[in-house]
Amino acid sequence: MQHGIAPAAQLRNARLLAMNNTDLDKLLATPTLAQMRAQLAGAGAPASPSQAQRLSAHAKSLEPAPRPLRLAIVHTYTSELLDPWLDLAASLQGLDVQSYHAPYGLALQEASSDSALVLHQPAITLLLLQREDLHPELARPTAGLGTEGQAAVRAEALQRLQEIVQQFRAQPVGQLLVTLLPSLAGPSLGLFDAQSDVSDAVWWGGFKAELAQWLRQSVASTLFLDLDEVMLQVGRRQFFDHRFWYSARFPFAAQAAFEVSRRLMAIGTVMCTPKAKVLVLDADNTLWGGVIGEDGMDGIALGPDYPGSLFVDFQRRILGLQQRGFILAMCSKNNAADVDQVLQSHPHQVLRDEHFAARRVNWVTKPENLRSLAEELNLGLDSFIFVDDSDHECAAVRHALPQVEVVQVPSRVVDVPACLDQVARLEVLSMTREDLQKTAMYAQERRRRELIADIGAEGVGAGDYLTRLGMRMRIQLDAQGHVPRLSQLTQKTNQFNLTTRRYQEQDIRSLAQSADWLVADFALADTFGDSGIVGLALFDVRVPQKARLDTFLMSCRVIGREAESAFLQALLRLLSERGVCEIEAEYLPTAKNDLAKGFLPAQGFMQDGHGRWRLDLRMTPARAATDFPITIAIDAPVAC
Repeated sequence: MQHGIAPAAQLRNARLLAMNNTDLDKLLATPTLAQMRAQLAGAGAPASPSQAQRLSAHAKSLEPAPRPLRLAIVHTYTSELLDPWLDLAASLQGLDVQSYHAPYGLALQEASSDSALVLHQPAITLLLLQREDLHPELARPTAGLGTEGQAAVRAEALQRLQEIVQQFRAQPVGQLLVTLLPSLAGPSLGLFDAQSDVSDAVWWGGFKAELAQWLRQSVASTLFLDLDEVMLQVGRRQFFDHRFWYSARFPFAAQAAFEVSRRLMAIGTVMCTPKAKVLVLDADNTLWGGVIGEDGMDGIALGPDYPGSLFVDFQRRILGLQQRGFILAMCSKNNAADVDQVLQSHPHQVLRDEHFAARRVNWVTKPENLRSLAEELNLGLDSFIFVDDSDHECAAVRHALPQVEVVQVPSRVVDVPACLDQVARLEVLSMTREDLQKTAMYAQERRRRELIADIGAEGVGAGDYLTRLGMRMRIQLDAQGHVPRLSQLTQKTNQFNLTTRRYQEQDIRSLAQSADWLVADFALADTFGDSGIVGLALFDVRVPQKARLDTFLMSCRVIGREAESAFLQALLRLLSERGVCEIEAEYLPTAKNDLAKGFLPAQGFMQDGHGRWRLDLRMTPARAATDFPITIAIDAPVAC
C-alpha cells in the first residue's frame, strides 16, 4: 500500500489509470475523427501532455489538410503549458491551431495597431485574466468589504474590465474571448456563504451577470467564456493542479486543461466550418429505447424510470438545442402511424410534432431521405448533423453523404443523454429572435406550401397565391440593434447571396455608424406569421451621386415571393431620392449561389466590359411599390 493513500483510493486510482491506458490504445486505433471524438467524449481527458501529444498526432494523420486557426492569448498566468491540449482539441476538429502567447502579464500594449498580437492576425483572441487584475481588493475575500464595499468594488472592477475589453476590441483581433480564473479555494464563509448578505458566491454571480449583459448589449464579437462552468463540470479538485500553480503559475489539471481547450476549439470550429443548422434524429433507440413497431406504446423505454428516464433527459437536451436555433427534423425507418402515435399520445414524449420542421418516416434509405429533407428545407447537406443508433445507417450516410456530420448514439444507454454535449458545431456564439423562432417559421412555410397546393387544385395562378399571403415588408436602415442578426446572415446565407462576403458583428456595426454606407435590412410577415429579418443590403455611398452594392442577400426561406425584388427596388427609390444616379454591383459566383445569378439583369442592370453590373437610374428608374404584392414600409435608423 502506498504511504498516505487509503486502500479504496488506491483501488480507484488504479482503475482510472488502467482505464486511461486501455482507452488510449482504442483511441489510437480509431479510423475517423468522428469516431475518435465520440470515444474521447466517453473516455474523459488524457492523463498527461504526452498522451495528448500522441492523440494529437493520430488525429492529424486522419485529417491530412487541417484548416488553420490563428489564436492569440493574453495572460496573467502561464498559458504556454496549454499548448498540447489546444493542439489536441484543434486536431480533433480538423483544425491547425497557430498560437501566439503575449508576454506574461496584462500586456495592454498588445492592444495597439502595430503589436505582435495584431500582426499575428488572430481569428480568436483569448484573455486569460484573474480577479485581482480588475481590482486590488479582489485579491482578498469580498465578504470583508461589507455590502457597500462590495457594490463599490463591483462597479470599479466592471469598469476596469470594460476598459480592457474596449482596448482590444478596437483592434482587428477576431472573436474576443474573456475569461476570469475561479478562486483556488471555495467561498471564504464556507457552508454559511449562501445565506450571508455578503456572500462571495452571490457577489461573483452578480458581477458575471452584469459583465455578460454589457457584452451582449454593447460589444460585438466578444464572448464571456465562463471558467466557473468548466469547474462545475470537472470539479474543483480536477480543475486545479496545486503543484503547477505554485511552481509554474499554471492552474489547470489535465481534465480542466483539456476541457478549456475543447471549448475554445469548439468556438474555432463554429467559426471555421460550415454552419450547422439542422439536427436530424432517428426515432427507435434514439429518441426512445426499443422499436415502436414491435414493442408498442407500452413497451418502449420512455418515462420516469430507468432506462426510459435517460431518453426523456436526452429529448430535453434536444429541445434545448432547438431553443439555440437549430432546426429539428426526423428521419426514421418506421410506420408513420406508429411514430405519430408516440408524438401525439405518449405521456412522457418531450418532443412533439410541432417541434419538427420536417419528417421522413418511411422505408426509404436514410441518404435518400436526407437529400429530400435538404430539398424541402432549402438548406445544404453540409449544414446537417445526423443522429442514429445503427452502425449500418451511420456508415451508409457517411459513405453516401460525406458532407453530413454523423453522430452515433452510444451503445451504453447511460451515455445517451450526453452524446451531443460535445459536438462542437452545436455551439452558438450569439442568439437572435429568429433563432428562437426558427422551427415555428419553418412550420409556417409548410402551411404556405399547403396553400400553394390548394390554389393549384383550384387552377389559379401564382400571382393570386402571393396576393392571398397579405405580405408586409418592414425595411430598417442602419439599425444598430439588428447587428448580431445581420452578421449572422452574412455568415450563413450562401444560396441567394450576390457576393458571399462575410462580416463580423463589429464590421456591420462600423458600417451602420458610418455616413459612407447604407445598411438596410428587411423583415417579412404574412397571414401565416413573421419570418423575421431575412434580407440585407450594404451600399457604399461615399462617392457623390453613385452607390456600390457591396452585399445583397436574402434567406432562402422567403424565396419565391418577390421579396428580393421589392426590397432592392425600394432601396433604389430611396437612393434616387437622395441624389444617387448610378448603381454599381457585382455577382461573384460560388459553388452555392447560382440561385442569384440572374438577379441583377432581371432588375435592369447591364454588364460592362469588366464584368461589373451597372444601373443608370436616370435611364431606368426604380419600379413602383405598387408593382409588388407586398406592402412596404421603411423605418428610420434604430439604435441599440
